[in-house]
This record gives sequence, C-alpha cells and structure tokens, in this order.
Amino acid sequence: MSSSVGGGSAGGGGADIASLLEKAKELDQLKKDQDDIVVEINKIHKKVLASPEMVDKSVDAILLKLRGLYARAKELSENEISASNALIGLLDGLLQSGASTAQKKKIVAFYISEVGEQKKKRIKSDTDSARFSAASMRNQLDQAASLKGEQVAARVKSDDEKDEWFVVKVIHFDKETKEYEVLDEEPGDDEESTQKYERKYKLPMSYIIPFPKKGDPSSAPDFGQGRQVLAVYPGTTALYRATVASHRKRKSDDYILEFDDDEEDGSLPQRAVPFYRVVALPEGHRQ
Repeated sequence: MSSSVGGGSAGGGGADIASLLEKAKELDQLKKDQDDIVVEINKIHKKVLASPEMVDKSVDAILLKLRGLYARAKELSENEISASNALIGLLDGLLQSGASTAQKKKIVAFYISEVGEQKKKRIKSDTDSARFSAASMRNQLDQAASLKGEQVAARVKSDDEKDEWFVVKVIHFDKETKEYEVLDEEPGDDEESTQKYERKYKLPMSYIIPFPKKGDPSSAPDFGQGRQVLAVYPGTTALYRATVASHRKRKSDDYILEFDDDEEDGSLPQRAVPFYRVVALPEGHRQ
C-alpha cells in the first residue's frame, strides 16, 4: 500500500492511511451497533405498549434488560468518542507530515474510495435485511387477512386480569391498524335455550392464534407427551391450559389431555380433544 499511496518518503503515508481506514471501519461498526441497540430498546417499548400486563408479571426482568441495553449504548457512545478522537489525531498527523500536496490528494482519494466501499457493503446488507423484514411483514399481514371467516383462538382479558381465551370467528382484518375484528358467539344463559348472543372485539395480532386446519393434519404441530398446550375444553368454546397425557400414533388422532384445575376425586381426568382444537401455549399465559 505504501508504494502506491504516499510511499515511504511521505512520512509514513501508507501507515497513516491504513490506520485511518481501520479507525473509520471501527467507527462505522460502532454506529451500526448503536442502531441495533436502539432497535432492541424499541422492541421492548412496543411489546410493553401492546401487552401492558407484561409489566405486572415481569417488571424486574424488563427493567434489568432495559438497563443492560442502555449501559451497552453508553459504552458504545464512549467508544465512538474515542474512535473519533483517534481519527482526528491521525488526520492532524497527516496534515503536519512532510507529504506533498499530490501525495496527500492520493491518500485522501484512496481513503474516500475505501470508506465508500465499506458503506456500500453495509447499506446493501441493511437494505437486504429491510427487504426481508418488509416481505416477512407483508406475508404475515396477508396470512392474517386470509383468516376472514375462520374460527381462531382469541385472547380476551377478564376483570381479574387473568387470560381468557375463546373460539371466535374472524370478521375482518385491518392491515393499517393490524387489528382483527372478531365475533364471539356463545350460548344464552339458559342452558335449554337455543338462542345465542354475540359480542364483537377488536384485537391486536398477538391476541389471535389460528387453529390447525381440520382437513390437513400433516401441517398441524405435534405436541409430545408432557407438553403444556392451550386447548378447547370439551363441550365449550373456552380454551384452557392442559398437559398432553399420552403419545399419539398419528397426527390426525385426538390429543388426550389433562386440563389444569380440572380435578375430580383428587385426580385430573384425561379428556380427548381434536388436534384442530389444540394450539401452543402462549408465553406468559396466566390462568
């Protein structure tokens, strides 16, 4: 490098440009790392805003994670100042060196070219990631919109702050607000009555879980023995936490489940539930 840019007679121009490029690359990476930290912090903010009950059940964990992220952001910021000061020192040294104007021009041109190439690579990488994220989000929104008319599991918060899940029908999905409009049909209070009353809810995407397709067992998840799941309690439209009691031979077989708080004579009865009425237990589920 020294023979083509600056040369040995330029007062170490080759070494200067190598150091400049190294520090510039370090500064660029520090900025990228800081951007990543901001993204992680914003993710936590969005989760808390979407599910305020998270604060009730894991406030210490949330605060500790935020503290760790902000501490890392502070460290990166201090490193950025250090790298910037080092670059200033290297540029001062280059200005005070015995290099001719022509040699300095070559050094600056080479430096700008190399730094520009680094930025192009990073921008391409960021663009590719953004495209993938955008495509993934579009796919999620399209899948959500395709659930119109389907029955799904929906979370409805009750007065005592416990999670209540019901089988509901999707009426509409708004891609702008990312909200489902769902219809909850339940039998009337009189057990002998055939009348039904309806309630409509607007719920965020995180409050909806699609059921497996009844006609396509192969695409349904396979929960093994001992796994905790969320399942429709037989004879109702409500979903409760349950444990898979035995292994299934085929994916189309019913699950044999033991529902929490379903004791009879001191033991939990085993109940059969169709595979298309069983979904993964949501993280942090409260019952």
